[in-house]
Amino acid sequence: MRLIGVTGGIATGKSTVDRMLAAHGAVVIDADELARDVVRPGEPALDEVIARFGRGVIRPDGSLDRARLGDIVFADPDAREDLERITHPRITELTGKRIAAALAGSAPLVAVDIPLLFENAREAMFEGVLLVYAPREVQIERLRERNGLDEAEALQRLAAQLPIDEKRDRATWVIDNSGALDATSQAVDGWWETAVR
Repeated sequence: MRLIGVTGGIATGKSTVDRMLAAHGAVVIDADELARDVVRPGEPALDEVIARFGRGVIRPDGSLDRARLGDIVFADPDAREDLERITHPRITELTGKRIAAALAGSAPLVAVDIPLLFENAREAMFEGVLLVYAPREVQIERLRERNGLDEAEALQRLAAQLPIDEKRDRATWVIDNSGALDATSQAVDGWWETAVR
């Protein structure tokens, strides 16, 4: 069994590659999903988020309005640090529990998707890091189409992460997800054959 990190940049298609890995039999642990879990209604982290950012980031049903909070934290590095102080320790703890449970199973690969893996110096946790790559111009185009952002907003979100080419230089393996889905699927298949089997 192998334990790897999966990362990329915003809008590079990590979720797409995660699904492909899962189809091969990997256990995929998605830190973004865990980030949502730790701020569900009733969780202590949500109370701390409200105390720091106000009730304006809460929807009428009591859940976190992630888009509104994102607008705040991507525009203000101090606000982003405050949010990370609230959520990251809880996400890390939950990630550790999920990894331990997965490693107790029989899957050939446990892949932990952490968007800010390099930014938070988490690569030492893993045998290697698989980067899902798309060039910066593709990231911007996808952010504009997918999230309805203008170019300035897209660039603001990219600025919150290490440049994708720097991540590529630090990764153990790279899956290029800048083109057609079939090409990405073939790349994942080839990687699986050489790195997992």
